[in-house]
Amino acid sequence: MTTILRTPTRRATALAMATAAVLAACSGASGKSASTTDASTTTTAASTTTTEATTTTAATTTTVAPTTTVPPPVYPLTGLPAPDALATLRPAIVVKIDNHTDARPQAGLNQADIVYEEIVEGITRFFTIFQSTEAAPVGPIRSARSTDVDLLDQLNKPLFVWSGGNRNVVREIGGANAISMAYGQGPGFYRDRRGRSVASEHTLFNEGTSTIYSQVQPGQIAPVPFFSYRPVGTPSTAGQPVTVIDAGMNSVPVHWAWDAAQGLWIRSEYGAPHVDAAGVPVNAANVVVQFVPYQASSADARSPEAVTIGEGDAWIFTDGKLIFGHWSRPDVNKPAAFTDAGGQPVLLSPGRTWIELAEAGTTNVTYG
Repeated sequence: MTTILRTPTRRATALAMATAAVLAACSGASGKSASTTDASTTTTAASTTTTEATTTTAATTTTVAPTTTVPPPVYPLTGLPAPDALATLRPAIVVKIDNHTDARPQAGLNQADIVYEEIVEGITRFFTIFQSTEAAPVGPIRSARSTDVDLLDQLNKPLFVWSGGNRNVVREIGGANAISMAYGQGPGFYRDRRGRSVASEHTLFNEGTSTIYSQVQPGQIAPVPFFSYRPVGTPSTAGQPVTVIDAGMNSVPVHWAWDAAQGLWIRSEYGAPHVDAAGVPVNAANVVVQFVPYQASSADARSPEAVTIGEGDAWIFTDGKLIFGHWSRPDVNKPAAFTDAGGQPVLLSPGRTWIELAEAGTTNVTYG
């Protein structure tokens, strides 16, 4: 096991149409005459002219029609094949999911295309993005943080499901490029206390993505792709083999273990397997550790705010390998670009991705 304390660094990062032409031409002509003269006798033979027929073959051009292979449609946030192009066009849903110990097991984590784990006061919360897969139910649902504003802006006006927040957070979320669906603002919210002898703040759920999608409004469009992907089933040729990842996300000890048989990273936290409401281990095809600075939130000085605009280091775990990379996001309306040491896009496995927003310079990340 190798342990590394992060210190952020900076660095920069048709088919052809086939045609064939055949051109053939042949032509020819000749003239002949005979004349014989004797000194005493002159005999003149009639001039005979023979003209050979000239045959011209018209030029023939054969054009081979271009062959175009249309790539099958893929979902923008997973790179996985979609049943049709229409399925790729619906907008994203974001649900803010609780990660307090009393909130487990959560519902929806294994159906989300992308999950951001962000540091809040003492623990973490999940910014879960749905687009390709339905989930029912989803939760427990918690309040937003100012970190969420910049994350929402990159998603082309998603539906944002959350429980609410203080008035400063509410104001900031109101300025984000998103459709707010806070508790009390839309259908499908309910309390589930079954098996949860906990405070009510850990019991708020929604019926699921189908109910949430009933609130789609004009102007909402599909998100742009976040990552570049290898073809399905193609192993990664980059990176070094890694089987485990440990990251101290504030007070939450996060552990990911590579399961080669499934081709998935399996998550644990607090020293125990992290399973969802259906009893399935929480998993992902890719885990991205994005090292970002944190600052005091403008909405609440007690709350940390991840700075996701800018650039920094990124460790990309895909196909059981680690690629040391770089992230860059100069535009709040676009997702970060992840590149390798040569400045080329890092190619992920098609599938679901978790992004750990680790605090640069202070987060201990080990792998081995």
